[in-house]
Amino acid sequence: MIELPIVDQESPRRRKPSWLRVKLPIGEKYKHVRSLVDTYNLHTICQSGNCPNMGECWGAGTATFMILGNTCTRSCSFCAVKTGRPPEYDEDEPRRVAEAIKLMEVKHAVITSVNRDELKDKGAEIWYQTVKLTKELSPETTIETLIPDVRSVWWALERMISAGQEVVSHNMETVERLYRKVRPQAKYERSLEQIKRTKEFGKRTKSGIMVGLGETDEEVFKTMDDLVEHGCDVLTIGQYLQPTKMHLEVAAFVHPDKFAEYKEVGMSKGFAFVESGPLVRSSYHAERHL
Repeated sequence: MIELPIVDQESPRRRKPSWLRVKLPIGEKYKHVRSLVDTYNLHTICQSGNCPNMGECWGAGTATFMILGNTCTRSCSFCAVKTGRPPEYDEDEPRRVAEAIKLMEVKHAVITSVNRDELKDKGAEIWYQTVKLTKELSPETTIETLIPDVRSVWWALERMISAGQEVVSHNMETVERLYRKVRPQAKYERSLEQIKRTKEFGKRTKSGIMVGLGETDEEVFKTMDDLVEHGCDVLTIGQYLQPTKMHLEVAAFVHPDKFAEYKEVGMSKGFAFVESGPLVRSSYHAERHL
């Protein structure tokens, strides 16, 4: 097994611990997925977000597709996706994503997107068409959609989540106290409300947070309580890693034993599933979260 350290740009004085290692992207499956992504001119959060699990997931024949382009209207201080004024979206993108998922023959597909705050419907129609066409071409494939904050445009939320996907995820990302620092254009209560409305719509709900940003255990547990109260079924917890020198520095590398504790506490609070570990990301082992 070939391994290499995760590449990120936090302060050189902070040495990465031994548990933060990932597999080198190799193998025929990885090459096949890479070929399909390139052929269909698709974006993946695996690439845009510098995901440490890309080699493992692509090697297993799965990928998380990112629709509505690869330029986000938000400027979150933790995220590697580029920010700016996005170009016009591609109306043919739903077809290309659906065809690629069919060719990959995946049993569980994950679809996410950048924020498109400049659009009246926040990209909801492209979301709807992508899931609908995927279901038509691959009726046996289950789908998780990791959706952005719709800024309380609740009719857009309903359109986004009404195409037949089995799981709808919306990440809190961090604890309430750190929102201004980590997600300056988001609101903690608004994201909780979005999860609540998604649950009321009848969907299996999911959210994720990062640790290592300066939060306390008590704040993590409070976030868990808030999520359970608002109807969240599944929680993912992973280590924050600094993408570039322009992003927030890592405040702490959290030990795997602490992640195990978070999982135990989360399950005791009522989540149906908690995925917790240093390399866990929103779509990591997403097929388990059904």
